[in-house]
Amino acid sequence: MTQKSINQRPKIALFEPDIPQNTAAIMRTCACLGTKLEIIEPCGFLLNDKRFKRVVLDYMDEKEIVFYQSFDHFFEFKKNQRIILMTTKATKSYTKFKFEKDDTILFGRESAGVPKKIHNLVKYRLKIPMKNDKRSLNIASSAAIILAESLKQTGFI
Repeated sequence: MTQKSINQRPKIALFEPDIPQNTAAIMRTCACLGTKLEIIEPCGFLLNDKRFKRVVLDYMDEKEIVFYQSFDHFFEFKKNQRIILMTTKATKSYTKFKFEKDDTILFGRESAGVPKKIHNLVKYRLKIPMKNDKRSLNIASSAAIILAESLKQTGFI
């Protein structure tokens, strides 16, 4: 796989992640499926955290991780790109959405999602349909589901 093809694939972005094991699992998923991971800081843990290292193993390729100092920097960098926010507050299912090759799929903090300001900045908001009596899936599971679907739709898998 060439560097160019990685840059043209859908990407996963995490807003201020706060659970190291989940971020590590998402990093492994991105590494295995050949896509970039973007982290909007501040991050709620250090990358040398033993809980993070236990899950990420040797899958951490720092060349495939992009860090943004804040969501303002992230949105400035992404101003000409599509950002898709995954949120339980959305009305549209990811199964009814047409992903594109250069999409950035944004996930909020495990403990709090994203602020209302970000909801208002993002044009596309999607959800994973679930049983009515359930609150949410684990973020690592959600990222895997959505990344696989976006890669399938865009012809990368």
